[in-house]
Amino acid sequence: MRLCAQFLLISFLSTSLLFAAEAAASKPSAPTVLGDKLVFRDHWALQSSAKFEAKGEVVSTSAFIPQGWHEVTVPTTVVAALVKDKTLPDPFFAMNLRQFAGVSYPIGGNFSNVAMEPDSPYAVSWWYRKQFAAPSSYAGKTVWLNFKGINYRANVWLNGKQIANSNDVAGAWRTYEFNVTSALKPGAENILAIQVFAPTENDLAITFVDWNPAPPDKNMGLWREVYLTTSGPVALRYPTVVSKLSLPADDSAQLTVTAQLKNSTDRPVKGRLRGEIEQVSFEQDVELAANETKDVSFTSDRFPRLVFSNPRLWWPAQMGKPNLYPLTMTFEVNGAVSDHSQTEFGIRQVTSEVNATGGRAFHVNGKNILIRGGGWTPDMMLREDSQRLHDEFRYVRDMGLNTVRLEGKLETQEFFDLADHEGILVMAGWCCCDFWERWPRWKPQDFEIAQQSLRDQIYRLRSHPSLVMWLNGSDNPPPPDVEQMYLDIEKRLLWPNPVVSSATGKATSVTGDSGVKMTGPYEYVAPSYWEQDTPQGQPNRKQCNPGGCGGAYGFNTETSMGPAVPPIESIRVMIGKDHLWPVDDVWNYHAGGGEFKTIQVFSNALSNRYGKSDSVEDFAAKSQLQTYEGVRAMYEAYSRNKYEATGVIQWMLNNAWPSMIWHLYDYYLRPGGGYFGAKRAMEALHPIYGYDDRSIWVVSSQYQDVKGLKLTTKIYTLDMSEKFSHEDSLDAAADSTAKVFTLPEIQGLSSVYFVALRLADSSGKQVGSNFYWLSTKPETLDWAKTTWWMTPTDSFADYTALSQLPKIKLKTTSHTDRKGDESITRVTLENPSKSLAFFVRLKLDKGAKGEEILPVLWEDNYISLLPGEKRNVTATYRASNLGAAKPVVEVSGWNVE
Repeated sequence: MRLCAQFLLISFLSTSLLFAAEAAASKPSAPTVLGDKLVFRDHWALQSSAKFEAKGEVVSTSAFIPQGWHEVTVPTTVVAALVKDKTLPDPFFAMNLRQFAGVSYPIGGNFSNVAMEPDSPYAVSWWYRKQFAAPSSYAGKTVWLNFKGINYRANVWLNGKQIANSNDVAGAWRTYEFNVTSALKPGAENILAIQVFAPTENDLAITFVDWNPAPPDKNMGLWREVYLTTSGPVALRYPTVVSKLSLPADDSAQLTVTAQLKNSTDRPVKGRLRGEIEQVSFEQDVELAANETKDVSFTSDRFPRLVFSNPRLWWPAQMGKPNLYPLTMTFEVNGAVSDHSQTEFGIRQVTSEVNATGGRAFHVNGKNILIRGGGWTPDMMLREDSQRLHDEFRYVRDMGLNTVRLEGKLETQEFFDLADHEGILVMAGWCCCDFWERWPRWKPQDFEIAQQSLRDQIYRLRSHPSLVMWLNGSDNPPPPDVEQMYLDIEKRLLWPNPVVSSATGKATSVTGDSGVKMTGPYEYVAPSYWEQDTPQGQPNRKQCNPGGCGGAYGFNTETSMGPAVPPIESIRVMIGKDHLWPVDDVWNYHAGGGEFKTIQVFSNALSNRYGKSDSVEDFAAKSQLQTYEGVRAMYEAYSRNKYEATGVIQWMLNNAWPSMIWHLYDYYLRPGGGYFGAKRAMEALHPIYGYDDRSIWVVSSQYQDVKGLKLTTKIYTLDMSEKFSHEDSLDAAADSTAKVFTLPEIQGLSSVYFVALRLADSSGKQVGSNFYWLSTKPETLDWAKTTWWMTPTDSFADYTALSQLPKIKLKTTSHTDRKGDESITRVTLENPSKSLAFFVRLKLDKGAKGEEILPVLWEDNYISLLPGEKRNVTATYRASNLGAAKPVVEVSGWNVE
């Protein structure tokens, strides 16, 4: 099969008539002008070096005609380009990816640690070629050629002149800026050619580990933007403001302003560096040696105007407003502006320490914050999509998350700008399980690539107030020499945030205890796990990793209740009609790698707890129920236990491709049970049931006190007989957690019963709620068989009696309003029956039986309504997604007709 696939690929590549790239590439095209940048985006030509014999000094001239080349848009990896122009089929559908030439690595294997086959089409270099007209205004200026990301090595040529070779250009996480003034032809045709080489298994590359498969090119190519900028003799780069606050009053901020200056000439240059923050200006004289690059800073002790009184602070979204200030900087030579910049920054200070319980606690502007986040991944082929990025950030905000974690996937400028504006914290650092953590095998060049990669990333990230920390390692801390090398760079570049040695609890001889743990679980665990697993441990439990086990204490940098089977609509698109049921190898191909190559543990729990499924529709519906229950339990446990618990990162937030595991919303941006379980758990004022001891709690994630709350707790049997009712009056202090009371033993419960919690403010308005389904059959865990990825369930809860709920018909009305670019559909649900309407799903379609409108922000979903209960729910979405159709609300549910 692999040889057949290779033959097909070669046939496709040789059919040049399928592409008209040579026509576009034979004439110059104007670059896209964005501010001061001339971005080379469209009308690139791409081809394998196996297809021709010309060298760079020829390919980068008009004498070379790129016949049969692919026309592509940059940024793009090689395989992404071939998929886009349909040379290759959709790799995300079913098992199409396994038919690609070069995909011979084992299913579920970590391709980053495997060598490419010698006959892979991507074992040879590929060429990117761009023909363009340079503006005549470039004459007399210094012209800089920028690459924001090349994977992995490259030779760079411009107009027949080699700008850099593959020894200079090596490292996926490095950024490159070359002075091309002498090679560029202002006002004339220019040709840029880049020969790109894929990373090997012994390179510091971009990898996905066990999250999903990898494309056969290992994401080789120009995967970030390429552009030109100009300056005078000195260029200005990386303007940054670092804040130090007068904690805890926050009534004063000492600012340090810094920027990098680059002398492009072979002679000394004197000039003046100026800065302005609103009406506050500052300046100093600077002298640069020939070809010198150096950082220049303004400190508040030398420039007292940089002490700001009562500053507008940048806060994470739930703590306050993410205020930003403008920063303008210029460098002048002989009174003329050589270069300038206009950026934004936030005045804020992030601190952390390892607290008395061993967890790393974080503080923003002197206030505690419970880190509640998810692990982020880019697209599997590193494709950028601005609209999708904005949509995903809206999902993050809507769920109530305050943090996203980047494990070695350091995102675009737009990503960090958006995080700054939205008030979403970002924890970033290097990746695990590949050459990044094979330190004994590093050669001298690898140390240099690692150093330069860190320098480049710290330079570009340090100015963003959204960055909350940097992790120098992931699954392992670096050895002492590498850790110290990293720390020296971070100190020298004024990294303003806490640095953590790794995502694990492994201490180092350089920085000591990390204060975090990476102990899992990653596979399905019962909802009670998070509260039952305590620092004191469980009887007969095996020894856990350093930092403890996965329960709700300390700071867990990655964990989850395992698989996240998406709703039925996504399964159909992902798997295809031929493999919808039963679960088979196509399903499992969309699981993970290593220990996570199937969803069997999750499926087994589902069958035992809710009953065996006889169709894909039943399986998908029950999966939303179990995932809602599990994700809610995890976030609630960490919230209830703050600040013995200091942080939790759900592994993961999103997926790089359509997946059955590890997400809070699926690849198609369809929110399922996990999304709404998370959203329920993270509401600002939230009542909680404790699985460990039947206690009732109220958690406030607000940063102001609330007085005069009333909590109502009711327990119902399956037939909706009320067995318990209790009211409590209470106040909720800012950022607090409080136990209200413990439920008594109650007689006469059905095998499945329900706990309904309603929290109202002093005016009677509901401000928080929760609804639990519980089993009288104890759910126990087999602690003795705990592994690094899970604790098995010994005895499952029994929810099969839910199938006895009578079928009911809800009363539903809706209407839609337009507000700017958005439409808002308001839905009223009423349960007229004497039975429970359980786990009701709302879906919004483009007309009757039309496609689902996605993305969409549902105020609430997967709702349970008591007899006679009425609920009003809104859905917000882009009006343009409707087109000419009218929105139609589709209502389904566990027992809803």
